[in-house]
Amino acid sequence: MEKRNQTVIKLAQTALLAALCYVSFTYLQIKIPMPGGDATSIHIGNAFCVLAALLLGGLYGGLAGAIGMGIADIMDPIYITGAPKTFFLKLCIGLIVGLVAHRIARINESTDKKYVWKWSLIASIAGLGFNVIADPLAGYFYKMYILGQPQQMAEVLAKWSTAATFVNAVISTVLVCSMYNALRPVLLKSGLITGIGKKKMA
Repeated sequence: MEKRNQTVIKLAQTALLAALCYVSFTYLQIKIPMPGGDATSIHIGNAFCVLAALLLGGLYGGLAGAIGMGIADIMDPIYITGAPKTFFLKLCIGLIVGLVAHRIARINESTDKKYVWKWSLIASIAGLGFNVIADPLAGYFYKMYILGQPQQMAEVLAKWSTAATFVNAVISTVLVCSMYNALRPVLLKSGLITGIGKKKMA
């Protein structure tokens, strides 16, 4: 019964963070028009994808980002064609962050604030660093081979996407580390983060 309740809570948390990903991307973005009716944007949606992975683990966090930002793409006439790419990449961000933070560093088993801050930063950089490389690269091949755009246009869009994704990654890394380390003590007291105290890590 307890395990079932934990699953329900985790699903509810995933839905909440998916909604935050959707809202932050849809309403808190600066859209930059591109040639051919395309666009890129400065946004903080990825920050909530990473936050979800730090709080819930890689799979649930990745799903929160993939679902939230995937729906945001579907609801936007400019981004709708890129929704499958978005779903895959955001899921990967969550899985990478979860791998580093929870499988390698096991931050939920540590009571050392400096250790948790350091590894939440490293995990964020790993996930968002992957996105800086993978998003423009995947976008280039997706636009050229799936959407049928000319190679030259796909190259231009990939270059602009790289710049925007890098800016997003820097902003999101600072934001998510601050949010996670501020929220963590509150969530520990409320019992929404488990595993603390099993193993203290220096």
